[in-house]
Amino acid sequence: MAQETPKDNSGFTLPAPASVPPAADAAGAPASATTATTEAVPVLDPAGTTDTSSRDTLVGGVVLLLLFIAFFFAKNAYANGLVAKRVPPNKANASGWWLFIFLASLATGVVLAAVNAHKFLAPLFMGPLVLVGLVALLLTFTSSRR
Repeated sequence: MAQETPKDNSGFTLPAPASVPPAADAAGAPASATTATTEAVPVLDPAGTTDTSSRDTLVGGVVLLLLFIAFFFAKNAYANGLVAKRVPPNKANASGWWLFIFLASLATGVVLAAVNAHKFLAPLFMGPLVLVGLVALLLTFTSSRR
């Protein structure tokens, strides 16, 4: 009395793995039977085997460019704030550029670490960035003195 309809079987089932290549299956089976058995099952790529380095580098470069634009506006705001505190404009401008260099080196280190931590967290890359950042931070505050 109870006939099973496709709506009654609402569970999720995985297709059986194909042990024979689809080309060998299709040669001996009728056309109606091959549509159900030779559907292409996507092969999932294990994590880490896909090369995304160019895409990651492009995204990192765009993020870095946007950060540099924001840092430029922050540099101008900092220099204008120093001028308002009666610091000479040439010293305030120099201090603003040192702040920009500090923020740019910090952001460059963070973006490089995010793009490829294994490659760019090496002391060869991070050492000069940290050194430039620390010198720029020191000069930011010493060049803004009256």
